[in-house]
Amino acid sequence: MSRRAAVPRGAAKAQDRGWAWMVLLAVVLLQGLTLGFPSCIGIFFTDLQRDFHASNSETSWFPSIMVAVLHAGGPLCSLLVKRFGCRFAVMLGGLLSSVGMVSSSFCTSLSELYLTAGFITGLGMCFSFQAGVTSLRYYFVRWQALANAMASTGVSLGLTLWPLLSQYLLDEMGWRNTFLIFGGILLNCCVCGAIMRPVQLASKSLLQPARPAEEPGREAEETQLANGGSSPHPKAQPARRTSRFQMLKKYLAFDILCQNKGYQIYTIGMTWMMLGFALPHIYLVPYAIHSGVEERMAALLVSVIGFINIFIRPLTGLLSGLSFFTGRRIYLFCLAVLLSGLSNFICVISAKFSVLILYCVILSIAISGVGALTFQVLMDVVDMDRFSSALGLFTILESISLLTGPPLTGFLVDITRNFHCVFYTSSFFLISAALFMAFSFCALERKNKLKEASNAPLDNSSKRQRNEISAEPLSERQTPPTEVRTTNI
Repeated sequence: MSRRAAVPRGAAKAQDRGWAWMVLLAVVLLQGLTLGFPSCIGIFFTDLQRDFHASNSETSWFPSIMVAVLHAGGPLCSLLVKRFGCRFAVMLGGLLSSVGMVSSSFCTSLSELYLTAGFITGLGMCFSFQAGVTSLRYYFVRWQALANAMASTGVSLGLTLWPLLSQYLLDEMGWRNTFLIFGGILLNCCVCGAIMRPVQLASKSLLQPARPAEEPGREAEETQLANGGSSPHPKAQPARRTSRFQMLKKYLAFDILCQNKGYQIYTIGMTWMMLGFALPHIYLVPYAIHSGVEERMAALLVSVIGFINIFIRPLTGLLSGLSFFTGRRIYLFCLAVLLSGLSNFICVISAKFSVLILYCVILSIAISGVGALTFQVLMDVVDMDRFSSALGLFTILESISLLTGPPLTGFLVDITRNFHCVFYTSSFFLISAALFMAFSFCALERKNKLKEASNAPLDNSSKRQRNEISAEPLSERQTPPTEVRTTNI
């Protein structure tokens, strides 16, 4: 199924122009407010360790839970989008994010911080971010690659501004008042959600869920789930179980994971990659401070990464949108992941500020490609009518890696008392994931070509055989039936 066929009829007037660009601007701000936010957590790492008397491993659970929930809430966000639409999901996410950060300013222990800033804020960010990304697939078709790349520049803006703002507020007010102010800032996600107005299309809305009558069997499924599986007819029990299982497969995309080889490779590679991808973002500032860099200058390192991202991500989107890269975006993505892994060795060489700046420049170029292409590659390997479900399963598997990677690495730092293991670990996962995805997709592509080549001679021979049979004289091919006449006597 083509992407254009997956969009409701009459939606062409709303695509690639007009209000679609306002929605794109809203998604840019959403990604800056949500995906860019965890980058500033490293600024508070030392203060949280001191106030709660915690180790590196214990403190790293806070950003790990936040980022993991941000990704793991994908299936729940998918249900919200299908049921209530993108606008509702984005605004609900903004409200939860704000409540979580305001509550975290009153926490008296790290365990409370795990719940408020980690789980509640992370879940709210998940709703706002993923519903915003989903809305782009309705509003853009021709310029979809460019729209995704431009939307990802919001992450760059967040990476640039959040650390600078965090360091300033931390110096002036302390981390508790800073978290309180963050709660007010995150309420702007609700404003972004309000911009995503539904487009009325002949009694149905582009960004609103389909009515039960438009999806055969959906009303019956929802009724069965609402009744908790009870039915006045005992014979209907197997049908209910089948319906429930089919609904679970639909929303969690297990059927895609089992049947789509490209989706399998990409999901496994990304899950492995995420074990090391977030480590530099969490530990770079603590590593710089530990190595003698001033706190303000250490916070500037993250901002340098974000600032370069602002310019590189749109260029990556334009580059990947060229016809030459059609069907080859995965290899461009793997190259960016490989460069990201190799760049970590620069931190091991020296911890001087000038060397760390060089590291941030190279890392920023690499992660610009990763960020700009992540969702575009996913759109290439799955049909657009299943994108929301595929994105949900994709992100929930990523969240397992994001949850476990930083605390385990923090445990290694506590044991070895050496921050170098952070960058060695990150490089191992990134480089191995890049090589796995590149070679696997190459093998899959070669297998598909061989399969097509083997089928082609069979088709040609069958056609030639049919032509030869049709060219044979009738007497050689088949003896005409003898005509029998009966005579009445």
